Amino acid sequence: MSNTKVVLPTEHCETCPAFTQLEQMGIKVGDFDRVIALAGNPNTGKSTLFNALTGLKQHTGNWPGKTVTRAEGGFEFNKLRYKLVDLPGTYSLLSASQDEEVARDFILFGQPNCTIVVTDATALERNLNLVMQVMEITEHVVVAVNLMDEARRKGLEVDARSLSRDLGIPAIPITARTGEGIHTLLGAVAEVIEGKTETKPLRVEGTPEFQNAVNELVPMIKQLAPGIPNARWLAIRLLDGDARVQKAITDGELNEIVSRQYQQDVQFSKKMSVEGRQ
Repeated sequence: MSNTKVVLPTEHCETCPAFTQLEQMGIKVGDFDRVIALAGNPNTGKSTLFNALTGLKQHTGNWPGKTVTRAEGGFEFNKLRYKLVDLPGTYSLLSASQDEEVARDFILFGQPNCTIVVTDATALERNLNLVMQVMEITEHVVVAVNLMDEARRKGLEVDARSLSRDLGIPAIPITARTGEGIHTLLGAVAEVIEGKTETKPLRVEGTPEFQNAVNELVPMIKQLAPGIPNARWLAIRLLDGDARVQKAITDGELNEIVSRQYQQDVQFSKKMSVEGRQ
C-alpha cells in the first residue's frame, strides 16, 4: 500500500471549496491529511468503532447552529493523519429530523474523502437502506459489517465478498469491540481514497421515464447552483417529492451554499465546538 501523502490545504483559498465548507460545518482539518465520515443506524456499534480508532484523541460539541451533538477525533494510518467525524446515528438521509439533515448535508456538501457506513451483521437487510442512500450521494463509500462476533454466536454467516460485489463497494467484516478487521477496514478506506479500489456503487436506475426526468433536471439544477455537488441526487429527491430540497432550490439556499464554499474569509459560528490539536 502506498504511503504517498495527500495534503489538505492549511489556509483558506478560492480553489478549496470542500475545505472551506468543512470549516463552516465546524470541522477543523488543517492538522489532518484526510477527512472520514462515520455513518450508521443507531445501535450498530458506530460509537464503539469511533472510540477504537480515536482513543483519547477526540472531542465533542454541537454542530454550528444545531443542538445535534458532534464527535470528532483523529488517528494515524500508514503515516497519514485522519480526521474522523462521527455523524448522528440515523436510519435515513431523507431529512425528516435534525440528525438526518446533519448527516446528509455533511456527506453531500462537506465532501469527506470517504464515508464509512457501519452496519450490524445480524440485521444487514435493515441497515442497507442507509447504505444505498449514501451510495446515491458519493462513490467513496466503504461498508463496515460490524458485530461479526454476535453473528457467529447466532449461527449467522455473512458473505462479505458477495455483499461487496453486489453493492459495488468494499464491505469489510469487523468486530469493533475487539479490534477484529479494523486494520483491513482502514486499508480498504485508504485504497478507495487513493483510487486503487474502483467503486461502482449499486444505484437504482428506475424506469426509462424516470431516468429521462433525472437527466432533464440535472442540467437545470447545475444552472441554478453552479458547482453544486451531486446534482443527480438532488434531482432524484425532487422527483420523490422532497419538500426540503424543493424549498432549498426555490429559495436560493443552494446558491448560498455554493457561494460560501468559495468565500476566502469565513466567519465561524460561536457555537462551534472547542477545537483541540490532535
